[in-house]
Amino acid sequence: MSRARKALQGFEPYDPAFTPCRVNLSANENTHDVPMPFFNALREAMASTPLNRYPDPMADDLRRQIAERHGVEVENVLVGNGGDEILFNLFFTFGGPGHALVTCPPDFSEYANFAKMCEMPVVSAWRDPETFAIDVDALVAAVNDVQAAMVVLTSPNNPTGDLVDPAIVRRLLDETDALVLLDEAYVEFAGVPELLGEDKSLVGWVAENPRLMVLRTLSKAFGLAGLRVGYLVADPAVVDMVGAIRQLYSEDVIAQSVAVQAVGHRELMVPVVADIVDQRERLAERLAERLAALPGARVWPSSANFVLLRVPGAATVRARLRDEYSILVRDFSVAPGLADCLRITVGTAEENDLLVDALTSLVKETA
Repeated sequence: MSRARKALQGFEPYDPAFTPCRVNLSANENTHDVPMPFFNALREAMASTPLNRYPDPMADDLRRQIAERHGVEVENVLVGNGGDEILFNLFFTFGGPGHALVTCPPDFSEYANFAKMCEMPVVSAWRDPETFAIDVDALVAAVNDVQAAMVVLTSPNNPTGDLVDPAIVRRLLDETDALVLLDEAYVEFAGVPELLGEDKSLVGWVAENPRLMVLRTLSKAFGLAGLRVGYLVADPAVVDMVGAIRQLYSEDVIAQSVAVQAVGHRELMVPVVADIVDQRERLAERLAERLAALPGARVWPSSANFVLLRVPGAATVRARLRDEYSILVRDFSVAPGLADCLRITVGTAEENDLLVDALTSLVKETA
């Protein structure tokens, strides 16, 4: 519409390319059932929450529970309606014309989209086309060349699945003046399951590094994608600034109440995370084995709850998985840097077996 702000014209609604299927392995959701004690705690929280009052604007009970989890102060925590709201508010707060964002694609496409909505120039420091490794020298140079306001890294990265080397974050903090946002949406799957990712997280760096911000979510490991709860651990000055411009009451009373119980009972999710990690390794191994004879095929190692693979004719393979086997995966084959790539969410053992067998049948026809 011509009356819309120029920066917003031409945007299309976010499309997750969802089609109802028997097996949905397309959206990086937690596909496993949660333990019954965990479920009961959440259900009790929902049933006992009154709906006639507005929610706590800053979700302070939840902030306290999150602060306890990570050993930080309440003032270091900001809660949002999913990580997406926090991302947008960060770019809205610190972006704008002349305040560039540096990204390392292939990565989460919404970084660039949100930045453009906020009229924030986007500079890309592309990953290695085969390994997806970050060229830290090129990244630091890109940040300094444009005097970037912010750089965003994802650890593990979506959709490539690799962790960010802490040394890269260290160099960004030491050699640039930019705010450094580390998106750890999938970090619970990256380390020792019993620690729920804290051994791979850089949340512990925030207290000594006021330009470092760490984004987390309850959508993945906690199995609460439908609840929309994300949070930021950052310097209190950042929390105060973003908190001042966020939407009023963005986190509803049900979400706050349930999230408090989820974080408080987080140890109950350890077996679920452990099984997803085991299934991820089994899925990647079986895919690599079945695709070994197919020229051009590749499976990348992953530290998240998904696996990225390259298979010739990926778009056709994805469509046939959907139409002939009722299995849905995510097609990235037309995304820059991801030619012929599919991303597969780790499912249950049964779902993974169905996927591998179906893909094997399709590959045999191709070969």
